[in-house]
Amino acid sequence: MTSAPVTSGPTLHRIVLSAASLAAAVALYGGVLGLSVERRSDGFAWLRTADGTELMVHERPTESSDAAVALTFAVTGLDAVVADWVGAGGAVVDAPAVQPWGERMSVVRDRDGHIVCLVERP
Repeated sequence: MTSAPVTSGPTLHRIVLSAASLAAAVALYGGVLGLSVERRSDGFAWLRTADGTELMVHERPTESSDAAVALTFAVTGLDAVVADWVGAGGAVVDAPAVQPWGERMSVVRDRDGHIVCLVERP
């Protein structure tokens, strides 16, 4: 069953991510994933995905949890992105693999322990 797209009401405006090191988080999300760095301010950075979603990184103490929301990014060249992710200080939870629902995905952690899903674009 497919539902019609939502044409009115709330929209996703921003995702806020806490990071112990702003520079390290910007290197990971901007450098490895290629999000554009829109601006920086004392303790904050605003990055943007190709479709316009804003990721605001806030430098402050963090506490990771597997019960938290996981960010998911669609990427091209999943294996290379995962290797670059690890090279930039991230860690692999689940190696790239085809999932039961059909997409190829890897689950990783950023330097602060946040769960991130990387999904390969077809």
